[in-house]
Amino acid sequence: MKVKIFTLRSQLAYGRNFDESQRVFLNAVSRAADVTFVVNSPDNCEQSDLDVIFVQTGGVEGTFLRMLPNMRQPIYLLTNGQNNSLAAAMEILTYLKDNGIDGEIIHGGAEHAARRISQLCKVNCARRKIADMRLGVIGKPSDWLISLPDYDKVRQLFGTELVDINLEQLTNNRRQESRQLPSWDEKEKQKALCLYGGAKFLVDKYRLDGFTLRCFDLLQTDTTGCLALALLNSERLVACCEGDIMAMLSMAVIRAACGSSSFQANPSRIDPEKNHVVFAHCTLPLDMTESYKFDTHFESGKGIAVKGEMKKGAVTVLRLSADLKHYFLSGGELLYNLDEKHLCRTQIAVRLDEDVNCLLRRPCGNHHVICYGDNVSLLEDVLDSYMLTRVR
Repeated sequence: MKVKIFTLRSQLAYGRNFDESQRVFLNAVSRAADVTFVVNSPDNCEQSDLDVIFVQTGGVEGTFLRMLPNMRQPIYLLTNGQNNSLAAAMEILTYLKDNGIDGEIIHGGAEHAARRISQLCKVNCARRKIADMRLGVIGKPSDWLISLPDYDKVRQLFGTELVDINLEQLTNNRRQESRQLPSWDEKEKQKALCLYGGAKFLVDKYRLDGFTLRCFDLLQTDTTGCLALALLNSERLVACCEGDIMAMLSMAVIRAACGSSSFQANPSRIDPEKNHVVFAHCTLPLDMTESYKFDTHFESGKGIAVKGEMKKGAVTVLRLSADLKHYFLSGGELLYNLDEKHLCRTQIAVRLDEDVNCLLRRPCGNHHVICYGDNVSLLEDVLDSYMLTRVR
């Protein structure tokens, strides 16, 4: 990762070891963060993962105002606390906040500064990936999804392009695919794999990084999209059920920030006393399974659904709201897998870190997405950078 450094210091004379002490600090941060610092100069047009203003002394506020119009926002101010640098950084950040400009002071020892700079590089990298995404909406959202985002606002906020695609393009362009899969009715497997081939065709045709599919309409053709989505998610695409655009965007944020697949699921049961949620759905990325087998689709009893066993341990749960202003985010622990007849086929019980009553009082939508690991800090930083508000 590459970090561009802009230096601020006053014209006053400082001790002869001043320059050396600043270099020692920057070198220590660079090594601990595993980043390369590039000192900015008028002829330096290099792209960077992060721009940082290294405030070395006090008395630099006027100089900062002159350089502000050319700075990439948010503004990050690094200071080691010497020579009144923290005081100057606080004055600068106050000005930024008073004028509606986002910014932050990175202050402390080299190790602390390194951790924060490394995290911010990951945030910027995720934002670039999100902005470059083209995501398909195949067949429009399902009728029961009534809280929907505005496409133009999605593009304005994230830079992500949403592309409407008729469902007939999928059903008319099925492609035969062969895969080694668990035993199941061979005819059903072939129908599901042909749908998988058709989805891959559309991904290539429209240059998509992912899509959401109005999958319940496929039941009229006596198959389901569950297997296709399970396979495509494990191939590092974003593949989402029911035409749920906000679940798709939530999955896209996790893919961009964490590089991992996520499980789109219904909150099927909430226990406020234990702070547990049972999540369930009929598809699961195959790269998230410890083991899996096939079953029929829950609501219809048709086709193929994926009944997966997931790994116990730390997970992160995310959902973006359709107003593009809020999000729910919680760490948690996957406690166990369930095997209940009256739920969708993949079923997990999760103890949340956040109060589950938030889901009952201020929900951001139905489907939530779950990924492995504790990614709360990174995802919070990514979403806060869009000025979204975390619901609690």
